[in-house]
Amino acid sequence: MDSFKVAKKVSFVTIVINIVLAIGKILAGVVGKSSAMIADGFHTLSDVATTVIVLVGIKIANKKADENHPYGHEKYESIFAKLLSLFLLFTGLAIGYESIKILHAKTFVTPGKIALYAAVASIVVKELMYRYTLVAAKKIKSTSMEADAWHHRSDALSSVGTFVGILGARLGFPALDPIAGLIVAALIVKVGVDLYLRAVKELVDESADGETIEKIEHLTRETDGVLNISTLKTRVFGNKIYVDIDIVVDANITVEQGHDIAEKVHDKLEDEIKEIKHCMIHIEPCKEDCSENDRKTCKK
Repeated sequence: MDSFKVAKKVSFVTIVINIVLAIGKILAGVVGKSSAMIADGFHTLSDVATTVIVLVGIKIANKKADENHPYGHEKYESIFAKLLSLFLLFTGLAIGYESIKILHAKTFVTPGKIALYAAVASIVVKELMYRYTLVAAKKIKSTSMEADAWHHRSDALSSVGTFVGILGARLGFPALDPIAGLIVAALIVKVGVDLYLRAVKELVDESADGETIEKIEHLTRETDGVLNISTLKTRVFGNKIYVDIDIVVDANITVEQGHDIAEKVHDKLEDEIKEIKHCMIHIEPCKEDCSENDRKTCKK
């Protein structure tokens, strides 16, 4: 199953659940006279729009390379992830702003039990949606889908704040509602900032993580005929990695033998590390009298 099919299946499930949940929360807020629950319901409704954005982003990112995009479209997903992180950031700021307004105006109300039950249901459902979406995001290595998963988690956190606020109001502490809202807002803003920075890293050709680089070096050095690695460069391209590597081989072998060694390295890296989209192998002749038993001492 390809990335888009996985994303499409997950998105369809979460969209349907979000629509049903949003309607239920808004109705519970109206009946229970809870402005916090009504706002929480509209927050859930906004998840539908962000999930659609994620799906569009993944579809574009999975398009094949063309004349105008010879390296593919993977970076489009990072762009959509960046947009989603901004959405999370502004959502957190909006919740925080509303909480500050309520604290300043002291417009506290005592909501009904139905709003409390709706908050509990929302916490459970949104947390399950977060886990469901995150597993799929890890499976297809999608930053934008991971951002969407955290949007579900932000809604669950928002519902926690709503629950605490409603419970506090019913127990005679109405100020707990906006205070909890401020805490939730801070958590959502933090997630938004973290995802934004991650998306930026994928857009500025940052190198792959240390573990991946170490694996590339290990696989290359264990290939027969490779005496050493002269240069290794990696760059993250959306959810894929490009590799440029100079390998040192015996200067006395034929061009065909050198090509065969380079091809072995190329195939091994792309087969063993699925995130690698392409690797460019350049051959450097060994200038010294070195053998394969002493690879690390040989320089180009």
